[in-house]
Amino acid sequence: MDVENYKVQALKKQKEHQKFLANLKKKPPKNLDFVVQETHDEVFAKIDCLSCANCCKTTGPLFTEKDIERISKHLRMKPADFEKKYLQTDEDEDKVLQNLPCWFLNEENTCSIYEVRPKACREFPHTDRKKIYQINHLTIKNTLICPAAFEFVERIQKKIEKK
Repeated sequence: MDVENYKVQALKKQKEHQKFLANLKKKPPKNLDFVVQETHDEVFAKIDCLSCANCCKTTGPLFTEKDIERISKHLRMKPADFEKKYLQTDEDEDKVLQNLPCWFLNEENTCSIYEVRPKACREFPHTDRKKIYQINHLTIKNTLICPAAFEFVERIQKKIEKK
């Protein structure tokens, strides 16, 4: 998958996408949640995350206390030891990875802690949310990282503007 090409396209279309999403927020169609879910499913039927894993290579998730407890238990570590080994506190006081790419990303783009991965990883790129317009800033940011997020915005824009 040509992640760089997607990023170039996303940068070119950023203003157009921002305008489209801003209009969605102002006047969301009645069936928006349905269209969002349908489009999310179509995109992920086409795009295989394992061929990319750009999110795991370039951005780190936030780790909640529940994530830390669950993952450290899975790794048979004390939560404090897990935090010391893998995490740091950022300027927003969020717990994030010390380094990228993610420690748990395997060579074949699989995740060594997939069953217990952080909530932020499970939900990324957040394209199946209800009231998607509540996270427009995040959606735009994710189009630069995730080919599926870019494809999602492109498709949803075509569907909604057709009506």
